[in-house]
Amino acid sequence: MPDYIPNVRLRAWRNEKHLSRWQMAEQINATPVGVAERLACDEERVRRWEAGEVRWPRTPYRLALTQLTGLEPEALGFSRNRQSGSRLIEAHVMPVDALRAEADLYGTMELAQQLQASDVGTGTLEALAEAVDLLCRAYPVVPAGTLRDRTQKRLAQINHLLAGRLTLAQHRELLVITGWLTALLGCVHYDLGEREEAETARRTAFEMGRQVGHGELVGWAHEMSAWFALVEGRYEDVVTAARMGQAVAGTSSAMVQLTLQEARGLARIGDRREADRALTRGAEVLGSLPMPDHPDHHFVFDHAKWVFYAATCYTWLADDDRAEEHARETIQMHTRPDGTSNAPMRVADAHIDLGIVHARRGDLDAAVGEGIAAFDIDRRSLTDLVNRAGDLDRVLRQRYRREALAREFHERFVTARQALANRRPGLLD
Repeated sequence: MPDYIPNVRLRAWRNEKHLSRWQMAEQINATPVGVAERLACDEERVRRWEAGEVRWPRTPYRLALTQLTGLEPEALGFSRNRQSGSRLIEAHVMPVDALRAEADLYGTMELAQQLQASDVGTGTLEALAEAVDLLCRAYPVVPAGTLRDRTQKRLAQINHLLAGRLTLAQHRELLVITGWLTALLGCVHYDLGEREEAETARRTAFEMGRQVGHGELVGWAHEMSAWFALVEGRYEDVVTAARMGQAVAGTSSAMVQLTLQEARGLARIGDRREADRALTRGAEVLGSLPMPDHPDHHFVFDHAKWVFYAATCYTWLADDDRAEEHARETIQMHTRPDGTSNAPMRVADAHIDLGIVHARRGDLDAAVGEGIAAFDIDRRSLTDLVNRAGDLDRVLRQRYRREALAREFHERFVTARQALANRRPGLLD
């Protein structure tokens, strides 16, 4: 697992120009500075820039990049700050421990609340906000059913507080806390195939955000609507919901997520030009945000997630080389030395992307191997997994209908689809 922050702004510029790394390197060498300085840029140098291994290229390369792109180095995602290491990929507290930390914190919070004269004090609200953050950070790795049950329990306890004595400011803050928790509940409901419950939670989070004028929370509620539409094949609705959310989200993680969801909707309908533009806009907003303290938080957008979203966009656009590049890097960025992952759902989708690429190229063994790898990951969004596995299954059935391996994958896919329809995720274990 690398310790670098990917330079998504540079990568987005290259993708929008439809250049391979080798082609970009050649164009850099052909600029006036490149010719005068006899630059020897190559594919590996561009890769190191995009991976974030080099945060500030040497002067001749910076000048050549500006001549090629018309943009200053900072606008291309480079930084003079030579910070080593990154909180982007690996958080200080592992997500798997976040659920335990939340339980310990909540027990302390309840005791502190009993000692206060008011029903809800400042310490209680701060502890609640921290507890909700921990639950959101548990999302990437904690089984959806476990997280759903814990989140429902916390919501019931917080709703009891809403009925107590509150100042106006306390009421607003508690509504925001409840809104984030409700949005998280909607996400895990959807992961489990509980569509009606997910939509109810989404609408509730939206209403709470609207009541208190919290643009980012409202933006995430729109993002959930875009996500649901994407999985359900309503691609025009994806773009509409994403753009509605962008109108209220401000400069935030929600804005980046909404822009990338717009890109995915555009990719699904085959609009390569606008999908590239949306990916570039998302990279620009992301570049303006501070580095997150907790990138594992579900409602925080990190640079690695941009690479993950781009992989799926290019898979749907049938740009196989670019899809493979982004998918492989997604797996690399999220795989620890012991083989475990800090973002298993992203890794599962990346395996599906690679499976589709291999199938298109005629490598059935590799295609099925990648697909099976996606099914074998423990933490899964069953709804998303069935949707993406369906993409691979269609390609396999179109090209390899009579092959035993294709039938084997189809059987796994059918089992997953039945597990989703019957709300029995254990069928996949």
